[in-house]
Amino acid sequence: MEDSVDRHLARWRGKAPFNEQVEAIVTRLQFLVKHLSHAKEAALAEVGMQDFEFETLHRLVARDGAATPSELAADLLLSPAGMTGRLDTLERSGLVGRVRSTEDRRRVDVELTPKGQELWMEAMTILAEVEATMVNAVTPADQAILDDLLKRLLTKAETTRELGRHH
Repeated sequence: MEDSVDRHLARWRGKAPFNEQVEAIVTRLQFLVKHLSHAKEAALAEVGMQDFEFETLHRLVARDGAATPSELAADLLLSPAGMTGRLDTLERSGLVGRVRSTEDRRRVDVELTPKGQELWMEAMTILAEVEATMVNAVTPADQAILDDLLKRLLTKAETTRELGRHH
């Protein structure tokens, strides 16, 4: 069974210095990330949502439906001004609401609305189906092995400062 990476390797064989096994693994990981990204875009388009809307709602759901704008900005790696613009858009769409804190009147909390919760849930349902379809290409036993192998690669990447440096 041949895939696009097999063809990629054949095109580059003998033209560049690389370990073919390493290239195959890294390129397959990159292509899978692209496929997942396209699937996410399609799922969000299906429910009429943009990525920035989904990501903001996603962070709110993770925080039990409420957070301060500064907490969301930190979660999303956004400037305060960028967060304000994003929240303005989401509020106009009825996906979030801003409410004054009862403990501190100077504080504003962002809350997920029922409409925001429903839209996020629709998108998550579609995404879960797409991801399961991809992962279910291998048996549950192989999924456990794959998960362990990927975890080892990710742990190495997260704990090694040398990645990305030329030796």
